[in-house]
Amino acid sequence: MNDNEIKSINDTKEKVLAGLFWTFGERILAQGVSFILSIILARILLPSEYGIIAMVMVFINIANVFTSTGFGEALVQKKDADELDFSTVFFCTLSLSIVIYIILFIGAPYIAEFYHTKEIILVLRILSIKIVLSSIATVQHAYVQKRMIFKKFFFSTLGGTVISGILGIVLAYSGFGVWALVFQYLTNTIIDILVLLKTVPWHPRLIFSVERAKQLMDFGWKLVFSNLINAVYNESRSLIIGRSYSSADLAYYNKGNQIPSLAITNIDTAIGNVVFPAMSAAEDKERLKAIGRRAMKTTSYIIFPIMIGLIVVSRPLILLLLTDKWSNSIIYMQILCLYWMTQPIQTTNWQIIKAIGRSDLCLKLEILKKAIGITMVVIAMYFGVFAIAVSAAIFGIISMVINILPNKSLIDYSIKEQLLDIFPALISAVIMGVGVYFISYLSLPVIIQFAVQIIFGAIIYVGISYVFKVESFEYILSIVKKKIK
Repeated sequence: MNDNEIKSINDTKEKVLAGLFWTFGERILAQGVSFILSIILARILLPSEYGIIAMVMVFINIANVFTSTGFGEALVQKKDADELDFSTVFFCTLSLSIVIYIILFIGAPYIAEFYHTKEIILVLRILSIKIVLSSIATVQHAYVQKRMIFKKFFFSTLGGTVISGILGIVLAYSGFGVWALVFQYLTNTIIDILVLLKTVPWHPRLIFSVERAKQLMDFGWKLVFSNLINAVYNESRSLIIGRSYSSADLAYYNKGNQIPSLAITNIDTAIGNVVFPAMSAAEDKERLKAIGRRAMKTTSYIIFPIMIGLIVVSRPLILLLLTDKWSNSIIYMQILCLYWMTQPIQTTNWQIIKAIGRSDLCLKLEILKKAIGITMVVIAMYFGVFAIAVSAAIFGIISMVINILPNKSLIDYSIKEQLLDIFPALISAVIMGVGVYFISYLSLPVIIQFAVQIIFGAIIYVGISYVFKVESFEYILSIVKKKIK
């Protein structure tokens, strides 16, 4: 290995470490603030009002796939992307978002008829503006990710979260009901765009290439279709619950899913945003595997104790934060934590396949997984919301195995090796969970019980990591020490 190769590897490591620092900072701080604000809103608003938003977001989340994925990821993956590529993607995504908005605007009455709820017509038409707004910043997001300057996300996300959250609370207290949530979403998106347009040193130019668009779409359409299948599957539960049961049932399910989803999505996204460009820049399979293993160990070390901890403390947590009116969410949180535990393994393997450029394989895997998943949801819907939640947990395990299998042949990263990489985190988290569980037998007030469980759990997990010198613990500790210095 020559000096230039060594320098390139060191530069990549520095960018990855800096990216992890800023991305984790953005996720933890901004989402922490968002979580606090959502608790306040949940205590003010009714479950049925949250259910209305959940019904609408099914279609918005699916529509967002067309503008937020595919082209942006193609820019990150393309090693020699230039100004023409960036501007071409900007105009493609903006045009597509406008078409999608028109479709949703016209289709709103039919969607309302499907749900038997006329109230969602205007809500859907207003909130769908978010799709067009979000498309404006798609290229800025790709630019930041490609160059690994994640500090830019920190300020845009934090600013949007705080200001929109305060606005939502003020509107909720003023009696705006569901509209408090609508304007919170829109304000968050607008502020995120404005900050990125101001801080990111790229703006669209009036240039466009049909040839470049075709090249990028050749890679991107498979990812769009893969993510679309994934989005349809993920939203199918909300769609079925909202259609077959009540808006309150949907709100309970979504609120039970919110806390584990918030934790995992942000940690997983933070690491994924940093790791994917690093993987894409890897010059050989050995380097790619090394980055993948590091991502696998780090995400599982962080995610496993959080999920097992949430399973144990779900009851005092829901009652303390959201009050008794959300107690029906407890069982859903416990079940769905098992589903979210599989995400770090799924995501890391998925990022490896994407980084190699095998978007065709991504598509095939998604078709297989979601065919299985949707079949399970359709069967479960006849047995109630609880059965739908259980089907999600089982599907998480199936999906995890399917994502692992290809990387044995692609980069020689086998199931056995992956399980060995996550085993230290898993066994440490299980021991912690057992220790924390027994505290629930003590006759303590809810707030005291919750506090003792959190503190005791952290001590056990960190203590095990320190005594047995768990590699991921020492790696994270080294990052923190370096940034402090």
